[in-house]
Amino acid sequence: MNSFWILPASLLLDLGFGDPQGFPHPVRFIGKFARYMEKLTRKYISSERFAGIITALSVYSLSSIFPWLIIEIFRHLHPFLGELVSAFIIYTSIALKDLLDHSKDVYSALQENDIAKARTMVGRIVGRDTVNLEEPEIVRAGLESVGESLVDGITAPLFFAALGGPAFAMLYRSINTLDSLFGYKNNTYLKFGWASARMDDLANYIPARLTAPILCISSAILGFHPLRSFKILIRDGKKHPSPNSGLCEAALAGALKIQLGGRNYYSGIPSEKPKLGDPDRKLVPNLILDANRIIFLTSILSSILFLGLVQAAYLLYRNFFQS
Repeated sequence: MNSFWILPASLLLDLGFGDPQGFPHPVRFIGKFARYMEKLTRKYISSERFAGIITALSVYSLSSIFPWLIIEIFRHLHPFLGELVSAFIIYTSIALKDLLDHSKDVYSALQENDIAKARTMVGRIVGRDTVNLEEPEIVRAGLESVGESLVDGITAPLFFAALGGPAFAMLYRSINTLDSLFGYKNNTYLKFGWASARMDDLANYIPARLTAPILCISSAILGFHPLRSFKILIRDGKKHPSPNSGLCEAALAGALKIQLGGRNYYSGIPSEKPKLGDPDRKLVPNLILDANRIIFLTSILSSILFLGLVQAAYLLYRNFFQS
């Protein structure tokens, strides 16, 4: 990006407006186009894996080319208009405010001692069964959602936006969306969703490994437990079946001196998740607010780091290859 103000402006837009209800969000169009391509490729391509690859490539291409074309149109009208549209597109790729708001809804319901409402609220941000969860498990579900969503909902799109502007941010959002739609290990999507799942792992690899140490630093600034955060990150971060999802969850568990993971139920079927951290503290509602503070600061520091790294790389390239 030519202007450093675009990324901070995008974050401010998100913090101010979140995802307005009824707004034609680009991610919804990505999802609809992906479903259309799924039907089309499954109909005409016999190989499920190849059909999934063609679907993924089609969605990735459209998701990056379309915003680039829009920005170029506005940039020809006036350069500043192009920058405004760029900030708006990046804003639609991140979800910091929604993540904080949804977890606060869970906290508020627990503060009201309304377990039924808390189960409903946490059910909006997790995929597990929530109908029988008690307070500690509701808190755990909320914290795990916040820790896992930090990368794919906030820092990864910020990383790609810093790296390649709005087109890269929407490319990442399409990668993450396809993984959400097709990245299931069941009979329907095991082969078809193979490419989508692998690409999501690849796209999140660097952002996750940059974000987790920043979370440790954020915990130090906010007065939590940075050494424990780093220790648990190193010890437990790779226990998760996903190569990326466990890193920030482990760092968050260490920062709060709690244990995440354990048994979850999905459609009534139990699933054992690796345990991250040590159970030094009970899982109480106030931990949700503590986690939100850490997530917020980590998001801000990450955007600063990403812009700094890109600027440093650009200066290095210019000094050594264009001198």
